[in-house]
Amino acid sequence: MELMTGTPMVEGNASGSALVTREPLSFWGGLDPASGEIIDRRHELSGQKVTGQVLVLPYSRGSTTASTVLLETIRVGTAPAAIVASCVDPMLALGAVVASELYDRVVPVIALNEMDFQRLRTGDRVTIRSDGTVERVAAEN
Repeated sequence: MELMTGTPMVEGNASGSALVTREPLSFWGGLDPASGEIIDRRHELSGQKVTGQVLVLPYSRGSTTASTVLLETIRVGTAPAAIVASCVDPMLALGAVVASELYDRVVPVIALNEMDFQRLRTGDRVTIRSDGTVERVAAEN
């Protein structure tokens, strides 16, 4: 087990299997909110579902539409359990904050420094704590 300390953009507790990309993702046109599937056919995670997983990505591409799409995934129940980014991403945080207020559903959003971000791998078990602690248990190979 490995502990890392991140900056909580949206505080909350969550855990799940990590789904990791090193490419930014455009939520608008890149993520189907009805299914939680990444539908951008040029993205390395194309065809993967974010639902219930800890989505690890450097940052979102696009503008405020990322917030809208994340908000919709939270509303319909297809959202990731949490999001870990390599930098503070206000657009991701905004969607999660609005969902918390409107639907009383929290999807934590955490920013990690680049070194810690690079340690996360798809399949790792990741637990997010409201203080920004990220616990990583490496996936069995």
